[in-house]
Amino acid sequence: MREPADIFAQSVEVIAVSDLTRPIEWRPLLKEVETVVHLAGTARAGPEIAEHVYDRVNRLATAELAHTAKAVGIGHLVFMSSIRAQSGPDSTRILRETDTPNPTDAYGRSKLAAEEAVRAAGVPFTILRPALIYGPGVKGNFARLMELARKPWPLPFGLCRNRRSLLGRRNLIDAVHLVLASPASKGETYVVADPMALTLAEIVAALRAGEGRRAGLWPVPPALIALAASAVGRAQEWQRAKGTLVADPTKIIDAGWKPAFDTRAGLASLARAISQTPNGHA
Repeated sequence: MREPADIFAQSVEVIAVSDLTRPIEWRPLLKEVETVVHLAGTARAGPEIAEHVYDRVNRLATAELAHTAKAVGIGHLVFMSSIRAQSGPDSTRILRETDTPNPTDAYGRSKLAAEEAVRAAGVPFTILRPALIYGPGVKGNFARLMELARKPWPLPFGLCRNRRSLLGRRNLIDAVHLVLASPASKGETYVVADPMALTLAEIVAALRAGEGRRAGLWPVPPALIALAASAVGRAQEWQRAKGTLVADPTKIIDAGWKPAFDTRAGLASLARAISQTPNGHA
């Protein structure tokens, strides 16, 4: 989802590392390099991936890169972590950088461990913790929600007032450019999220508005949706969808980040782009 070509100018060298489950010889890749933005990793959070795979790909590969970056004199390593390094899939409190991290699954623990490895390596660094990202090529749970929103029939989410922070891919790119250009960002960790969190009902309404449609949301109590989801074997999906997770981006905004799009406009634009493609994919 995080396409390197979208983040950097064409003059910047993009290195795609295909297999982080094996040791990488980083030194020749870092020759004559001043700045590194480390995006590689496995982002799928789920029981189908063993914890040691998360650890190898997200933590150990990052640690090896950071130590090599220190050894060869890299001036700035920007590490793309995740809000899941700080919290589980939902949270009863607004998430800020000052919170004590409390990841609840192997994916989040591996990201937090990778952050700790970057800090311990001694290389000048910036860590970004993005919220759930939306944009062209989005995958996972959000892709399934988008597919559901495109259905022609009404959906039972009118009373779903759980709020979730999202992050537009364009806004994330702007955040990366900001920290690359700011010496003051070195040594800092930033939560990155669109400034306004939306409810599940508002997210679906924004996606449908992008296609020129009415929201079409029935006021069904979430408890009844949970019963129906359990009956058809979708309890875990509903558990993820109904959760609340609000992340506060005040710190990076104060550092100069100016998101180009608010979430409603970004979601509507994404849905519109998808609806205008022949195969229904952006």
